[in-house]
Amino acid sequence: MKNIFAAAFLSLLSLTAAHAERADSLKQAVINFDSLDVDEVTQTRILTGNVVLTRGTLILKSDRALLKETPEGYMNVTLTSNPGRVATFRQKRDGGPDLWVEGQAERIEYDERVELVKLFSKAIVKELENGRLTNELDGAYISYDNRKEVATVRNDASGETKSGGGRGTLIIAPRRTAPAAAPAAAPAAPAAPGKK
Repeated sequence: MKNIFAAAFLSLLSLTAAHAERADSLKQAVINFDSLDVDEVTQTRILTGNVVLTRGTLILKSDRALLKETPEGYMNVTLTSNPGRVATFRQKRDGGPDLWVEGQAERIEYDERVELVKLFSKAIVKELENGRLTNELDGAYISYDNRKEVATVRNDASGETKSGGGRGTLIIAPRRTAPAAAPAAAPAAPAAPGKK
């Protein structure tokens, strides 16, 4: 699951050259869960109950996860949530000590082979720097092709734009800071007595 979600959304959100923590793709995935069903023939794993997948700085959380592995070793991951809840991810970005990307949706799908991530229903992705929100994107459907660096946001979870559907929102926080105020001029010293 190299650069699972963050690299994809950084290009989408921030217009910067930042990427997911590159070292994460070389680390083992550790998954905690309440229940697991494994089918070795189809290389399918179904995890349920408070699923938490950690790989380096990447943390994925959901009520249910379906992991499939191809014969070549690529993973397809589908995270789903129970009604009224969302699946989430959070990952550190390269480029600084406190740069993060996080997101949520009712369903998140990632295809490692083609580096395509899709968020369905109540999709939100945020970019954070030193704990401060720098960018946010929400919509009913968000898709990002990491190889082509192409993003799609649609107003329906089907991936289509439908008449009368909801609207998405893109928030871009200012990158510039206010100019520093000029120091106030010191008051003139009072004239010495008897001098003009």
